[in-house]
Amino acid sequence: MRPMLATPADTVPEGEDWLHEVKWDGMRVLAHVSGSSVRLTSRTERDITVAFPELVTPEAGLQGYDDLLLDGEVVILSEGVPSFAALAERFNVSDGSMAARLAAAAPATFLVFDVLQAMDRSTLTMPLRQRRQLLEGLDLATRFVQVPPTFTDGAQLAEATAAKGLEGVVSKRAGSPYRPGRRSPDWRKIVHRRTDSFVVCGWLPERDNDRVLGSIYLATPTPEGPLLYRGRVGSGLAGARGAQLLAQLREIGSAGSPFDENPPVEPGRGAIRWVRPDLVADVEFLGISDGGQLRQPSWRGIRHDLRPEDLSGTDTTDPPGSGGRGMRGLREVSEERSGGELRGDRDG
Repeated sequence: MRPMLATPADTVPEGEDWLHEVKWDGMRVLAHVSGSSVRLTSRTERDITVAFPELVTPEAGLQGYDDLLLDGEVVILSEGVPSFAALAERFNVSDGSMAARLAAAAPATFLVFDVLQAMDRSTLTMPLRQRRQLLEGLDLATRFVQVPPTFTDGAQLAEATAAKGLEGVVSKRAGSPYRPGRRSPDWRKIVHRRTDSFVVCGWLPERDNDRVLGSIYLATPTPEGPLLYRGRVGSGLAGARGAQLLAQLREIGSAGSPFDENPPVEPGRGAIRWVRPDLVADVEFLGISDGGQLRQPSWRGIRHDLRPEDLSGTDTTDPPGSGGRGMRGLREVSEERSGGELRGDRDG
């Protein structure tokens, strides 16, 4: 099952019909519990149990329930605030020993906000208010698993989350059912600094050192198929993070540009190093320019739980009608470059 998704909104909805939650800077996870067995799956249904061993031990408190399906967000907290960078390092780990070492150094927390099945009974058609009552009755409260509260005053929560440096607010209609895999206006997300996912298309080295990553070219899919050029991001790529990413980009290099019309190159920067459009990355930004490019973008990390085709039709950046630069269809380009279907993390 794929989780229900929220629709981006500019303001917090008002009224008694809404429940409001903190928007955590983590990754969406479903937990499937059957007795002593706990299986964790990503937003795209990839099994990630091995990456988070601390969440499937008896100490986590999930074991012992019969046929339970929970929806929530996995976070790694640093001084009380979620750290996406720390989490990104964990999400794609497939080696159990490495996952155990990382868990010991920086344990994850599973913040549960919905229950989708309990005691062989689907709860999807129940209104959210009833599902929350059922969830809170499970008494999930350990070091590794928590049920964050809901709030009735969304505007006040928005002010509090902004003051504490949290990502934002998710507002949910109290009477709404759960719609798996759908982005619904019954759930609305309001973020203080916008974050979205983009396809990585190419890169440039630093101006004075071609062995150091300088910036990355980004694009977003459209419902019609082509990608829109979204500009470059350089902030957040320094140090070990940039070095590790550069090695990954070199492995998926492409001899030719994926764009029909190449983006402009700064004088003296040399040729753009193109890559197959296989990777998805999260980027923070302040808005969109009149030309359709990100304003003041900052790199957050590769999204190992998403594939490029998962972004189709979900772009929240409101591109101006003439802002994008055309690009051939994503699948067509990737097959042309690699001789087969889209490569990368096929399961998520």
